[in-house]
Amino acid sequence: MRGAASPLSRTGLLCRAADWLVEPVEEEPILSLPTERAQPLVALPPRTYPLVAVVGLARRCGATTVARALGAELAARDGGAAVVAGPGRPAVVGLGSSAAAVRLADCLGSLGRVRPAGNLCLAGYSDVAALAPVTRRAAPAVVEVEPGGPAVEVAAAVDQTVLVVSPELSPALAAAVAETIAAVASPPLLAVNRAADHGPWLMRADVLVPDSRFGARLALAGREPRGWLGRSIGQLADLCLAC
Repeated sequence: MRGAASPLSRTGLLCRAADWLVEPVEEEPILSLPTERAQPLVALPPRTYPLVAVVGLARRCGATTVARALGAELAARDGGAAVVAGPGRPAVVGLGSSAAAVRLADCLGSLGRVRPAGNLCLAGYSDVAALAPVTRRAAPAVVEVEPGGPAVEVAAAVDQTVLVVSPELSPALAAAVAETIAAVASPPLLAVNRAADHGPWLMRADVLVPDSRFGARLALAGREPRGWLGRSIGQLADLCLAC
């Protein structure tokens, strides 16, 4: 009779069987993730603001009111202040000035005759080519051109031109001025101020600006006009920014 296996021999047999039946676990190599390369910083181009010219084709046609109302509308859309520049010393209707307009006036001190009014910074200018580089870096701007002023030269230096006429003016004159400007710049927009009666302007005007004494007073003070006047100026701003 064969003798029983000793405990030591049994242990040895079990270890050999385990080595033969069970495959050793292979350790997976630790993969090192590639480090992300730092992306080079790309300098964004400096922001440029729109520059619009408002040209009055007759005395007392309301070009100043339209220019300041448009400037106040652009200031409201930008969330700050806007520049309205004219060739003479700007008159102000005293309704106070916003902090943004005061800060903008400080930034534009190099232009000389500068004063805050409402949400606007009113500035005098003699050369739009010198004015444009300053305003394009600072805020939206509207340049008012008086009747008989250098409308063609100003139109060539701005983004868009608005011709302001009164209902009594001849449409043929406005068409002739628009054709002259279109030869050197974008075709101008036509705004008929105090347009109580559409008359011959109904199919020619881009915007009909209603007569509103209260709205005009707000605009002259550098404030955003309300009511129908505010709606027409908002439409004019849409057209200016779309061009």
